[in-house]
Order: sequence, then C-alpha cells, then structure tokens
Amino acid sequence: MAATNAHTPLLGEITCGSLLQKLQDIWDEVGESDEERDKMLLQIEQDCLGVYKRKVEQAAISRAQLLQMLSDAKVELSSLLSALGDKGSAGIPGKTTGTIKEQLAAIAPALELLWKQKEERIKEFSDVQSQIQKICGEIAGTLNINDQTPAVDETELSLKKLDEYQSHLQQLQKEKSDRLHKVLEFVSTVHDLCAVLGMDFFSTVTEVHPSLNDSTGVQSKSISNDTLSRLAKRVVALEEDKKQRLQKLQALASQLIDLWNLMDTTEEERALFKHVTCNIGASVDEVTVPGALALDLIEQAAVEVERLDQLKSSRMKELAFKKQAELEDIYAGAHIEIDPEAARESIMALIGSGNVEPAELLADMDDQISKAKEEAISRKDILDKVEKWMSACEEESWLEDYNRDDNRYNSSRGAHLNLKRAEKARVLVSKIPALVDNLVAKIHIWEEDCGISFTYDGVPLLAMLDEYAILRHEREEEKRRLRDQKKFQDQQSTEQEATFGARSSPAKSTSGKKVVGARANGGTNGTPGRRLSLNASQNGGRSISKDGKRDNTRSVAPVNYVAVSKEDAASHVSSTEPVLVSP
Repeated sequence: MAATNAHTPLLGEITCGSLLQKLQDIWDEVGESDEERDKMLLQIEQDCLGVYKRKVEQAAISRAQLLQMLSDAKVELSSLLSALGDKGSAGIPGKTTGTIKEQLAAIAPALELLWKQKEERIKEFSDVQSQIQKICGEIAGTLNINDQTPAVDETELSLKKLDEYQSHLQQLQKEKSDRLHKVLEFVSTVHDLCAVLGMDFFSTVTEVHPSLNDSTGVQSKSISNDTLSRLAKRVVALEEDKKQRLQKLQALASQLIDLWNLMDTTEEERALFKHVTCNIGASVDEVTVPGALALDLIEQAAVEVERLDQLKSSRMKELAFKKQAELEDIYAGAHIEIDPEAARESIMALIGSGNVEPAELLADMDDQISKAKEEAISRKDILDKVEKWMSACEEESWLEDYNRDDNRYNSSRGAHLNLKRAEKARVLVSKIPALVDNLVAKIHIWEEDCGISFTYDGVPLLAMLDEYAILRHEREEEKRRLRDQKKFQDQQSTEQEATFGARSSPAKSTSGKKVVGARANGGTNGTPGRRLSLNASQNGGRSISKDGKRDNTRSVAPVNYVAVSKEDAASHVSSTEPVLVSP
C-alpha cells in the first residue's frame, strides 16, 4: 500500500500530452525526421485505438452476459410461476425498468422465493404420490418395500394439481378402509366358523395370506383383490363344510333318538349326547357354540349309533314282548279275548326271519296298541254298565240269601248293617231290568257301528244277557211255583187240622233251617255265569255270604241250562260250565 501511494502522484501527473511532449523533446535531441515522427505517431494512435476497441468489446460481452442472465432469470421466473400456478405471487416485480443490474437485483429475491416454494411443493407432491403408490400397491397386491419414490413432474406443481392428488389419495384411503373392514369381517367369520367346526384358525387364515395373523397390526393386513377373493372362497368353503357337518350330525341325532325310543333308553344315557341332539332342529346360522360340529364329536355320535344299532337286535325281542304285554293288558282290561301264545310265536318268527325292520315291527305294534286303546275306549261305556249289572246281580244273590235267612231280624251283631244293605239291594235289584234293556240297546248300536259282535271274554254279550233273562224268568216261575205249592200245603194242613185236630207238621220241623244245596232255579239265582268276567274258577267265586262278605270258599257245581228259543245264539255257552252256588 505504501508503494502504491508513493506512485500515485506520479501517475496523476503523467498524461498523454506530457508524454507526447517528452517524446517530441527526445526526437528533437535525437534528430528524428518528420517522416519517422509521423510514422511513430500513427503507430501510437493505432495502438490506442486497439486498446479502446478491446475495452469496448469486453464491455459489450459483459453487457450481453448480463442481458442473457436477465433473460434467463425472466424465463426461469416465468417457468416457476407457470409450474407453481401462482401468477400473482407476492414479491414478484410488476415492472422491469432501470439498468440491467438493477433489473437483475429486483428479480433475484423473487426467484429465491419461488425456488423455495418449488422445493416445498415437490416435497408435498412426493409425499402424496408415495402414499398413492403405496395404497395402489396394497390394493393390487404388488407392494414392495424397496419400491423407489415416484418421480415428481416439476412442470406441474400447482395447488390445483396437488388438490387432485390429495383427493385421489382420500378416495384410495377410503377404499383401503373399506377393504380393511371387509377383510376383518371375513377374518372374524373364519374365526367363528373354525371355532364351531373345531378347526385351527391360525393355520386356516394364514393359508390365505400370512399378514392375516392376529400378531400383525391391522394396517399391515393384506387388502388386495386376491386376498379378498381367497377369503371369500374360504368362507364359502367353511360354510358349506358347516352345512354338511350339521346335516350329518342331525341325521345321527335323529338315528340316536329313534334308537333311544326304540330301546326305551333312560334319560341319564340320553343326557350324555345332549350336545348332539340339541341341534337336531337348528338351522345353520343358529349353531354357534364352539366345537358343536367338530369332527371328533360327529365321530363319537356315529360310534354310538353303530353301538346302539348292534345292541338293537339283541333287545328287539325284549321290546317286542314288552309291547305285546301292554297290548294284552289293554285287551284284558277291555275283556277282549286274544291268543297271546300265537302272537308271541308270530313275533319270534318275524324277528328270526330278519325280513322286517325292528322299527317297522315296533311301529306296527304301536299301531295295534293305539287301535286297541281306541277299541277299549269305544267299549268302555258298555263295560261300565256290565260291571254295574254284575254288581247288581251279586247284590241280588246276596239279597236272596238274606231273605231265606229266618234269623235275619234277630238282635245279633251286625244285623242292622245287613238290614241297611238289604234296603239298598232291593232298590238296586229293582233297576236291573232297565239296566239290562239299556245295555242291550247300547250293544246293538255298537255292533251296528262296528259291524262285529260285542264279546265279553270271548262270549257274545247279547247271548249272556239273553241267558240271564231266561234264568231270571225261570227263577220267577220257580218262586211262583213254590208259593203256589206252599199255599196248597198250608190249605191241606188247615183242612187236616179241622178234621183231625192240630198236630205237628213235618214241614214245620225243618222250616227254621236253611236248605243247603243247589237252588231250584239252577243254582245261579239269576246271576251271570263265570263267563260274565266273574271268573269263578280263577278268583274262587264271587258269591256273597250272609254277613255281607265275599265267600271265596263256595263250591262250584255243574248245572244244566234250560233250552230256550235263543238256543242257537247262546249255544257257545257250555251246559256243563261251573257256576257259583250259594248255600
């Protein structure tokens, strides 16, 4: 700096004129000719002109560069404005006046601002496009973590374009949410179906896609078309499997119930398979209990059906005989005569032949039992009246014995009870004719409706009633004959007493004693025979003693029935059949 300052005054004093003067002085001393002097001055002028020319050229180049810079800046400004779509952004110069450098200085801040906005827009576009690319890859099932970030078109960075990308992204996000919701629904359905079917949910769902495992996050699950399609197919396959298993289980449950009913299985044994039979009437959607359609449960039911089916053959005889006994009880209660031995032999023959299904045999026997019950119900009214008739006949027999007892009015113990019973018996006996007539009318109506004869323990009931009516008539005739005979004897005794005087009568010596043996009316006293369900030979007789108690030690004696006009109708009643004989 000191050296520069030292030469500065010299430079300031040196001018072109002083240098030319000094050059003239040198030429004068040297003695240069005018021609040489003019030649050298011309050379000096040319050198100066060259210097000026170079300087002008340099200045022109610099101006051109500045103009180019200004033009480039304007073009860049225009392109940025066009790319950003912000024609009237703040900080952009409205006019381009002044020197070139002034114009460049005015444009530079605007360019810097637009470059900054462009960088921010590029980042925003890149983020949106990356999300769009990711979701599209998830939907298409082609997502790759190593995929490069999509290139951003820097010529189109307007807010309008950014809004379009963002709107597209929102649509994709909504579609992703819907797909994810559908995937979760499918997974939940697969889980429920696997629980009901007793299958492994983890292996089933990961076969569709590994990301469907519960351990992965919700947002990480596959939502591709292929995953949705495979999930839908898996749900359909599981539902079809569930339907087939339910049908098989219901068929097994139905077989179990039929076998249980067939073999009269106890409730305790049935309760062991309640989890099988509880779904016999359920629809596919109603079966939701975990393990309700597991293969081992179905296999367990199948094994039980097979076991019961094998046991069924061995128990068929027992069950059939049990139903036959029930049928015989119904017929016995209805006083219908059947051949139980023949029926049992027929059952044994059917079971042994194997030509009939056990269920069909038992169903046929159930039909027979049902028909027998219906027949018993249709006979009940008549049988009730038959019982009343028999009871009345017993009371009639007792009353006859009571009337023949000469000591019935003494003051013995229980005499007043017999007296009351006799009064009731007379009222009951007086109703027997009407009871018989009513019974006969009902029997006729029943036989007309059914088209068969009404039998009582194998004997036509009408024939019994006709026989009873005949015996009752014979008894009345016998009573009338005895009364006439007694009257005649009394008249003869009176005449003898008048002629020969009073004397003891042989008849009177035995009048106070009760006659023992068969009665004059055939020993039945109008009471129905053994075939009127009295079953004397089995029950020991049903005659009544004087003290009102049944005497089961009465003897049974044969009796010959009197021939009647309806002998053909009652010909099946044996003339030697034992009847009850009262003393």
